[in-house]
Amino acid sequence: MYSRGESERVLGEALEGHREESVVATKGFFQMDDDDPSSGGLSRKAIEQELDASLDRLGMDTVDLYQIHRWDYDTPVEETLRALDDAVRREKVRYIGASSMWTHQFADALHASDRLGLERFQTMQNHYNLLYREEEREMLPYCQQEDVGVIPWSPLARGYLTRPHEEYDATTRSETDDYAREHPYFEGGGREINERVEELADEYGVTMAQVGLA
Repeated sequence: MYSRGESERVLGEALEGHREESVVATKGFFQMDDDDPSSGGLSRKAIEQELDASLDRLGMDTVDLYQIHRWDYDTPVEETLRALDDAVRREKVRYIGASSMWTHQFADALHASDRLGLERFQTMQNHYNLLYREEEREMLPYCQQEDVGVIPWSPLARGYLTRPHEEYDATTRSETDDYAREHPYFEGGGREINERVEELADEYGVTMAQVGLA
C-alpha cells in the first residue's frame, strides 16, 4: 500500500542482480484499487490476487516474508491462513508474518495454524519505540514464548526520537505528517523522553537515533 505499490517497483529495480543477497518482505491487506473491493482484505481471492501483483511489481518469483498488514475482521482467520499456507506450498512465499493486532488475535491465529496443521506466522511487525511501549505488556512476552521474531515499525517514532523537540517541530515532516500527531508520542511525558534521549546521546557521543534504536 506504500505509494500504491510504487515502493515495490523501486525495490525490485534496486535489487536486480542482488536478489539472493537480500531478505525481501512485503505486505497485504489495504485496498490497492478503489474500484476493486477484492484488492484489499485477507480473503483467499485478495491474497492470491494481491500477492501476484506484488511479485510482479517486485520482479520476483518468490518473496521471503509475506505479512498481513492488519487483522481482517471480515474474513475468518482460517481462510486467511489456508491461503497463506497455499502460497508457501506454491513457493510464492517462504515465510509468513503478521502486523499490528491485539495479542489475543495473534494467539488465535497461531492456535488455528497449530490446530489445522498450517504454516505458522514467523514474525510480528508491531508498533514499538521509546514513546510507545504498550507491546511490552503482552505482545512481546507472547512472541518470546512462541519463538516469533519481532520487527518493530516506527522504532524512531516517525523521526521524533532523532532530534530535539524544538528542531522536530520545525521539520517539514512535523508540519505535514498527520500520523506523527495521531500517534500518542507527545502524551504521557513524550517531550521529557525526547529530552532524556538527547541528554544520553550527548553523554555517550552518539546520535539520538542510535540511543532510540538501542
